[in-house]
Amino acid sequence: MVVCPICEKQVKNSFINDHIDSGCQKFLVDADTSTATEKHTSPPLNGAQLPVPSSTQKRSAAAFFQTPAAKRIASGDRNPSSQPVNGTPAKANGVKRSYDEGPGRLASPIVPLAGATGNGPQNGELQEQPPGEVSPESRRLVKRTKTNRSVPLAERMRPKSLDEVYGQDLVGPRGILRHMIETDQVPSMILWGGSGTGKTTIARCIAEKVNSRFIELNATSTGVSEVKKYFSEAANELQLTGRRTIIFCDEIHRFSKSQQDVFLKPVEAGTITLIGATTENPSFKVQSALLSRCRTFTLAKLTTEDVNNILSRALKSEQEYHPDVPISPLIDEELINYLSRFSDGDARTALNLLELALGLTSNPETSSTITKESIKQSLTKTLVYDRAGDQHYDTISAFHKSIRGNDPDASIYYLARMLQSGEDPLFIARRLIVVASEDVGLADTTNSLLPLAVSTYTATQQIGLPEARIPLAHCTLALAHAPKSIRAYRALNNASAALREPGVAGLPVPLHLRNAPTRLMKDLGYGAEYKYPPNYKDGRVKQEYLPRELRGRRFVEGRDLGTEVDPELENEEEEELETS
Repeated sequence: MVVCPICEKQVKNSFINDHIDSGCQKFLVDADTSTATEKHTSPPLNGAQLPVPSSTQKRSAAAFFQTPAAKRIASGDRNPSSQPVNGTPAKANGVKRSYDEGPGRLASPIVPLAGATGNGPQNGELQEQPPGEVSPESRRLVKRTKTNRSVPLAERMRPKSLDEVYGQDLVGPRGILRHMIETDQVPSMILWGGSGTGKTTIARCIAEKVNSRFIELNATSTGVSEVKKYFSEAANELQLTGRRTIIFCDEIHRFSKSQQDVFLKPVEAGTITLIGATTENPSFKVQSALLSRCRTFTLAKLTTEDVNNILSRALKSEQEYHPDVPISPLIDEELINYLSRFSDGDARTALNLLELALGLTSNPETSSTITKESIKQSLTKTLVYDRAGDQHYDTISAFHKSIRGNDPDASIYYLARMLQSGEDPLFIARRLIVVASEDVGLADTTNSLLPLAVSTYTATQQIGLPEARIPLAHCTLALAHAPKSIRAYRALNNASAALREPGVAGLPVPLHLRNAPTRLMKDLGYGAEYKYPPNYKDGRVKQEYLPRELRGRRFVEGRDLGTEVDPELENEEEEELETS
């Protein structure tokens, strides 16, 4: 017989593999049978020669660690497997000390773990064990507790139910997604939201709520072949048991669009329910055919109040989790509010910062000298800015529109934000050249701002960062303060609109305007009757330049800006007149 390394119960050698495969439920040796077998096979006490196993006979793993036979005889041990293995030294006469004489003398009964409820071990409570015996359940719970200590606070505080999710009306009491989950009608969906808004949490809550098989994978570490294996398992599960499979794919945008194609058939056939999570705009990052088969749910950015509630809950949990470690008075409501604002709607970032603050204040080496200001200075936050994602385009768009709206403060803010986030300065310089022509245009009567923008690009290219920030700021403010004219931009748009009309794009160029480099072309009338304006007084001639069908058409407007009046601005001006 051997001792199972998992459940620590005795099993016959030939059945150990079958025993483990059955989940440690079958092929156990009965206690009476074990005792009878031990009595039958115990060595004689009169010093008779013990049978020696042949060299070809394999020894079991448990027999390898058993006490040698000579020592068992000397100590009077008849059941070596009942003795616990420990590191206490033996007595001087060679007889091993009992557990009560060794470490058992100082051992204390096992107490329930923090947070355990119920009246029995099935609810997490550990019953007191006799000296020298530790139940397998106790070992597993103690091991789990040690593992939890290394888990980050953000992971420990992950909500286990939809009621614990903050800031998302979709899973609120009247949320549409919550209704689908509670009625077990979860469709294939894409969860789109920023970091720390609860995408993974909601997916795991769905797994706990619905009666479906749940598989979680990450696009950064999973290949297409592995995904296809999950599809095959899901099809077998559906055919054999009728139970559907939910596959949660985190960071689904990291799959290329060709890789995303593998989801099309299983999703359309209903073999799987796909829940994809992404921080990128699914319109650009998710294959359109797959997007049409999934519902897209946008998760809102958490408010400061939501993050504040999450941090308060985490702080209370830490007090219960470590009752022997007092929370420093520096971790007060004012610091919690500061962390909530600093995290910018990212619950994971906020919890990581709180964990850092708790670590700084609980460290004996620094707790006596640390202050609240030093805690704030120790906190760092990486700006969330993806040079290929929505933030890239949203910020440059806000920068351009702030210059167009003559707001120098907003313009310089977005410039600094892009530079600090690592944006390519040449990308910004190119946009300034566009602004100089598109928005300032003909209002620049000295025609100096377009050359300034081009010079800014050259300066940025030649000197690089960090000095390139200065010419970029110079050009930004010059354009923001300049008068605006979109006459050239609007005229180009008007002409482009005319070309989209039927037949306009193919209208023939008037003969007198055509080039005539050869005699044949001149004989055909190309360039005939053309009047060269510089030869005439004041350069004025009567001559048509547009095709006959477009004569009299005007594309260039006589005004620099529009004629609409903003009602909000009009009301504000009226209020100023009344107060004055």
